[in-house]
Amino acid sequence: MLVLDTCALIWWSLAPDKLPPAAADACRRMEDQGGYLSSISIWEVGLKVKKGKLDLGLPFDDYVARIKRTGVLEIIPIDEVIWMENLALPWPHPDPADRTIVATAALRGLPIVTSDEPIRAFYPNCLW
Repeated sequence: MLVLDTCALIWWSLAPDKLPPAAADACRRMEDQGGYLSSISIWEVGLKVKKGKLDLGLPFDDYVARIKRTGVLEIIPIDEVIWMENLALPWPHPDPADRTIVATAALRGLPIVTSDEPIRAFYPNCLW
């Protein structure tokens, strides 16, 4: 089991051939074993679409429905436990989405598939 960050979600779902070998292997295992996605990643994708920085090739609602239909990822809602872990992280990084993804993974003791250097520098259990 693992947690995808937002960038890994986008690549896995839209351009899996762009994933580096270690991330691609992790995602193949995830497709068999399941994985997790913080709901904040849905928000981040939606913001990118809304700002014109990402073209999904389909309406945003359809993209989210497609992700859910795969049955591969359990989308974790952000609750007070995750927000408290987010705030407790000894990490000065100001991005609330990155902090929430790390908090989600940390609470479950799972690796994160991410290319994000600040996450990789802080959270030792990353795959890319």
